Amino acid sequence: MDLDRTTTALLAGLFDPRNAAAWEAFDRRYRPILVGFARNCGLKDDAAAEIAQETIVRFVEEYREGKYDRSRGRLGAWLVTIARYRIIDQQRRRGVAKVERGESAMVNLDDENSVSAAYEVERRRAVLREAIEELTTKSKTDPKTVRAFEMLVYHGLPPARVAEELGMSTHDVYLAKSRVAAKLRDIVQRLEQEYEESPGDWEAGGRPSARLEE
Repeated sequence: MDLDRTTTALLAGLFDPRNAAAWEAFDRRYRPILVGFARNCGLKDDAAAEIAQETIVRFVEEYREGKYDRSRGRLGAWLVTIARYRIIDQQRRRGVAKVERGESAMVNLDDENSVSAAYEVERRRAVLREAIEELTTKSKTDPKTVRAFEMLVYHGLPPARVAEELGMSTHDVYLAKSRVAAKLRDIVQRLEQEYEESPGDWEAGGRPSARLEE
């Protein structure tokens, strides 16, 4: 199975402790999301990286022990719950009061909706990053067209400046934006579907069904 295609296939591979490829794929997909989430909770880079590591290790341990219950929520909900408690534990160990988390703390750890929303924002960013990387490396889209889109949409530069810097007309800049946006929508939609877990792929107790282990 292609571990990079679906979350269900990835978890099926992760169930085997000897499957290093599954571990690496899982880590590559979810570590950036967890680091971003922890940063939005007010943690500095080193602390956020520590939370991400602890969360991934704890999830894998619980998953292999059969504690991951697909019926109780999707993988993201499970991960963010672990991360949330790891952050609270870390703050408790370090004697950090809520008021000392800093101005960068944009997530209320006491509010489940705030926590879930923050994780979802980071997940969508991760999907978009992967979509842009795929568009850049695996499609025939002109790199200049992609660059024009990034400068216009992500960096907020005026169309005239983008055109000047890339040697394009303003009309071509707008066309680039439209073409890249359309292709990205298609890629993002596919990635969202591929990352989706299928309930029918799981047996009671959180173990992959026999057909996924074949």
